[in-house]
Amino acid sequence: MPRPVDLLARLGIRLPLIQAPMAGVSTPALAAVVSNAGGLGSLGIGPSPVTQARQMIEQTRALTDRPFNINVFCHAPAQPDPALEAAWLEHLRPLFREIGAAEPSALKVGYPSFVEDEAMLEMLLEQRPAVVSFHFGLPSADALRALRQAGICLLASATSLEEARLIEQAGLDGIVAQGIEAGGHRGIFNPDGNDEQLSTAVLVRLLTSRCRLPVIAAGGIMDGQGIRAMLDLGAAAAQLGTAFILCPESSANEGYRQMLASPRAGHTRLTAAISGRPARGLLNRLIEHSSAADSPCPAGYPMAYDAAKQLHAAASQQGIQEFAAHWAGMGAPLARALPASELVVRLMEECGWP
Repeated sequence: MPRPVDLLARLGIRLPLIQAPMAGVSTPALAAVVSNAGGLGSLGIGPSPVTQARQMIEQTRALTDRPFNINVFCHAPAQPDPALEAAWLEHLRPLFREIGAAEPSALKVGYPSFVEDEAMLEMLLEQRPAVVSFHFGLPSADALRALRQAGICLLASATSLEEARLIEQAGLDGIVAQGIEAGGHRGIFNPDGNDEQLSTAVLVRLLTSRCRLPVIAAGGIMDGQGIRAMLDLGAAAAQLGTAFILCPESSANEGYRQMLASPRAGHTRLTAAISGRPARGLLNRLIEHSSAADSPCPAGYPMAYDAAKQLHAAASQQGIQEFAAHWAGMGAPLARALPASELVVRLMEECGWP
């Protein structure tokens, strides 16, 4: 069984702590602070154009000389369905009208999957970040081979033993075991398949007992005690996302911060209604409306996300935050508004890490 130090050495870090990528929330400043403190900072570039992704990497490099992680989305390429999308827009029409906005006439794909984005792959091979991680699945064997030959450490999210075995067979360096408690998008490879919705603790024990690769625990971990529990269960490190949202270095807006710091943080929901893929966020009007018994099937990913983003953009101009994607895990009430450097120190003190 791989020892924790083996993974830490491979990642080039001294603390068993990874800041989750959190596309749209993580920033070069946040990633750099975590990496400078001895953990692994991360950037989520899944929805970013290549030019913007390159700039994020360069900005992070200007702030740290330590390793950091770049995360990409490996979902099946979008399959537009005009009838499904029209039905979804019709379902959302009352919400658009409520705020005095017209619903869009059509939905855009928005961004490609990494599995078909040759330009993004070439950029990563040019930039050579220390770590690249995959969410929603895996890229081609050729892409993995090229990244590995570039000396990049490779990680991928798994929500089940079956997915973990695919990651192991593909020759990656580690598995991010994402439990059902996790905030943001669930990394399940096939969202239409069976999902046992295993807890982080159960998934970590299952993978550490059945897989050869080191396991990184992710989902519902908010403090050092949670990190210690996962290490005791056999994880080599823990990945925390929601715990870092209230840090001043994150790009979460004021409405997001207020929601996360309020009693509403105690109410999250796993739903495909916002983006078209299962994701956990703070319960709001959009989720409630789209979870009604008579709701149609959401448009596919990421077309449904385009609708949600347009609805939120129109509502936010009026100061309404009820239609936003405020991603958060089940441990959200434990979030602390601390500078990231202080949070890392606090986490390791609580964990008892030497």
